Amino acid sequence: MATFEKGILGGFSGKVGTVIGGTWKGIDYMRSKANKRTFEPSQKQLEVQLKFALMMRFLQPISGLLEVSFHDLAIRKTGTNAAFAYNYKEAITGTFPNYALNYEKALISKGNLPNVLGPSVISGAGSILTWSWTDNNSSKADPNDQAILVAYCPEMRQAIFTTNGAKRSDLTADLNALTFKGKAVETYIGFMSEDGYNAAISIFTGEVTVS
Repeated sequence: MATFEKGILGGFSGKVGTVIGGTWKGIDYMRSKANKRTFEPSQKQLEVQLKFALMMRFLQPISGLLEVSFHDLAIRKTGTNAAFAYNYKEAITGTFPNYALNYEKALISKGNLPNVLGPSVISGAGSILTWSWTDNNSSKADPNDQAILVAYCPEMRQAIFTTNGAKRSDLTADLNALTFKGKAVETYIGFMSEDGYNAAISIFTGEVTVS
């Protein structure tokens, strides 16, 4: 049953016959009710389904991060949708049905801030991942920019990340990866402006086995 919040001329939420109404990001919309499938999907549709599932396994665990780290590209869309659009196009490799994610090409942040030079990561005692880097001393690079650290475990399909730890000027940052002890993780570093409105294009810092 549908509910009319602003009278018959306003938007509505719910189902009226074969029409469904709702609101997305403050925008009222209507769409037709989906019909039950009575046909076999084509290979093209299966390709899209496989790629979609592959990409969402990677992005869903960091969706909270993507809402801010893809802020610059999220124009009338969510940050996760902006990240999906980029990575779906650039980071999937292989042929049907054997698709895989190219972690080196994947991005966990994207914007106009400069990143740092020569970032690397090691796993140390207590399952602590430690990144280090050289500041690029760019006029656009603020010493107070916040480091974005991400570790994604393909085996567990989980990720951990932080955006409010070290500053660009610290030249090093830690992430507790105890959850992934003994597992291989794909790692990334990016930076976000102190006000949270701009981000750097992330850099893949390689696969590391958490000690």
